[in-house]
Amino acid sequence: MTTWLDSREMRAWRRFSSVLELLPGVLETQLKRDSDLTHFEYWVVAILSEAPNRTLRMSTLARHTSGTLPRLSHVVKRLEKRGLVERTPHPDDARVTNAHLTDAGWDLVVAAAPGHVATVRESLIDALTPEQLDQLAAIGEAILGRIAPEILPTLDDHHD
Repeated sequence: MTTWLDSREMRAWRRFSSVLELLPGVLETQLKRDSDLTHFEYWVVAILSEAPNRTLRMSTLARHTSGTLPRLSHVVKRLEKRGLVERTPHPDDARVTNAHLTDAGWDLVVAAAPGHVATVRESLIDALTPEQLDQLAAIGEAILGRIAPEILPTLDDHHD
């Protein structure tokens, strides 16, 4: 039998659901306007920019971006056409494909990061007290622990 949400639960759900719907659009709008990148494309190049030699296995990159391999492959193909990323065989295992951020990709990340960080700060970080920020991190961990526990270890470490 379904247990309906009480008024407290409904209030929390509606606010969280609205954030889920609206925040991606805010981030996407700024990135498209200033850098001609989708949010996911930015996430891909940003993760690669932090990796050793700006290179990760595609499967590792998928974990770090919380994306599926098919979605990531499609996005990396678009980024390759723009000269921002290149795919190469892994030097020790030809069955594995690496994604490498090119110099042009690096330059784009360096140019895009300040505007993106400013938008994240303005839209989210600065709206919260330090205590609320810690609570938000804990809430994110609790929810991810239910829906995707395998990605939790990858969120703070972009290297394999």
